[in-house]
Amino acid sequence: MTPSNLLRDESGSTPLESTAQIMDRITSQLGSQLNLVSLDGRRRTEPPAASPLAPRTAPRTAPAPELVVVAHGSRDPRALATVTALLDRVRALRPGLTVRLGHIELNEPLLTDTLAASPGGAAVLVPLLLSRGYHVKHDIPGAAASARHLDTRVAAPLGPHPLLVDALHDRLVEAGWPAGPGRRTDAVILAAAGSRDPDSAADTRRTADLLARRLGVPVVPAYATPTEASALSVPAAVHALAARGRHRTAVASYFTAPGRFATQCAEAAPWIASAPLGVHLAMARLLLHRYDQARATASSTPRAAAHVPSRQLTTA
Repeated sequence: MTPSNLLRDESGSTPLESTAQIMDRITSQLGSQLNLVSLDGRRRTEPPAASPLAPRTAPRTAPAPELVVVAHGSRDPRALATVTALLDRVRALRPGLTVRLGHIELNEPLLTDTLAASPGGAAVLVPLLLSRGYHVKHDIPGAAASARHLDTRVAAPLGPHPLLVDALHDRLVEAGWPAGPGRRTDAVILAAAGSRDPDSAADTRRTADLLARRLGVPVVPAYATPTEASALSVPAAVHALAARGRHRTAVASYFTAPGRFATQCAEAAPWIASAPLGVHLAMARLLLHRYDQARATASSTPRAAAHVPSRQLTTA
C-alpha cells in the first residue's frame, strides 16, 4: 500500500490523516510503551516517577470563602446606605474577596436569600452586630445551617474589641470631645440598643470599660429599650451622672448605622452626641478581623442548628 492510499478512505475521496500525523501518533504510542520498560529490560508495573529536575505544577489553592456581612436591617434608609458603603470599604481593604450582604429582617437582601443565591463552596458569616444576643446565638447560625450547599462558619460579633473603642473615640472627637484629659465634671453614656440576653449587656459593659480607660472619665452603658438584663435608660443615666456631679455628659452612639434608636439616644444628650460608628475604617478592619478569626477555626456550623426556631425582634 502506498502512502497516498493511506490518505484516502475506501471511496478514495475523503482525506484521512497525513503521513506526518501518523508518524507522530506512532512515536507517541511507542514512547508510552517504552516508559513501562526498565533499563534491564523488565516490564514496570507503574510508570516511572517524574524526575526531580522536571518542572513541577503549582498546587491549586482553594478559593477564599465568601464574606457574608450580616446586618440587622432598619426602616431608616440611611442604614442601608451606610452598610453598603461600609462593605465597599471592606472590599477596598481586601481586593479579590467576595463580599456579600444579608439582613436579618426589614431590608433586602435577607440573609436566607443571600445564602440561597450563593453558588456553593464556603462562606463566613460575620455579624454586623456589637454584642452577643438572640440574633448571634440563634438566627444567624440557623440560617447558616439551612444553607446545606455551603460550608459555613459564623464569626463572633464585633464587640467588644479595641477597634470599636478607636471608632467610638474618633466619633466623640468629631462631635466636640476635647483632645486632652477630661474634666472632673465630664462623663460619657455609651448608648446601645438593649437586649434581653445578659451576655449582650456584659459585652456592652466591657466596651464601656475599655472606652473609660481611653478617655479617663466614667463611661456608663445605657439603652434605648431597657430590659431586665439592660435596665438603665439613657435619660436615667443622664440624671444619675448629674447627681454625682457629672454635668458635662456626652452620649457615644454605640450603633452601627443611623436609625430610630440612635436618633432617640442622641436627643437625650445634655451636651454632645456622637454619630453612629458607620463607615469608620476601624469597622471595616474589624469585619475582616472577625472573618480571618473564623477561617482559622476548624469547626463549621453544626447542622443541628437548622432546627432552631427563628424569631423577629422589633428594632430601629
